[in-house]
Amino acid sequence: MADPKLVEKLDAVFNAHMDAELAGDLDKTLATMSPNPHLVNIPTMVGGQGPGGVRTFYAKRLIGQFFPPDVKFETISRTYSEERLIDELIISFTHTSVMDWMLPNVQPTGKRVEVVFVVIVGIEDGKVSYEHIMWDQANVLVQIGLLDPTGLPVTGAGAAAKLRNPSLPDPFFKEG
Repeated sequence: MADPKLVEKLDAVFNAHMDAELAGDLDKTLATMSPNPHLVNIPTMVGGQGPGGVRTFYAKRLIGQFFPPDVKFETISRTYSEERLIDELIISFTHTSVMDWMLPNVQPTGKRVEVVFVVIVGIEDGKVSYEHIMWDQANVLVQIGLLDPTGLPVTGAGAAAKLRNPSLPDPFFKEG
């Protein structure tokens, strides 16, 4: 079990960062970050390195298009160490706006999406030093209608449902 003081400290750092992102405040977001941060959205390879690269990423690809207004964050777990926190969460939204960081070159589809995310956040001297963000892009593409799941081992929103309820049956296992 993590030390309650550590938990409180890391939660405060990351919550301030997320609040600034969600508010669309570029300068406040950058003020929550270390002097030489980096950010990588693994499935799309979109992000930034160093203060200039991170500022450009936020200004051009995230602020104002982070998530559509109906976004919901459902925390599954949060793990802490001295220098990082790791979130496992389900993010749900309707794809009603451009989301260049997650779906570059994809216009809004109006489709509902539920996707599992893992976010690894580095903390250095009370600031966010990096974010490594992972999600299952194939299941997102199925949900917005850009990938036909026929014959493929993808489940769309089924992945989030399985995380919520591990007793759901394996959709690919056939008895006999």
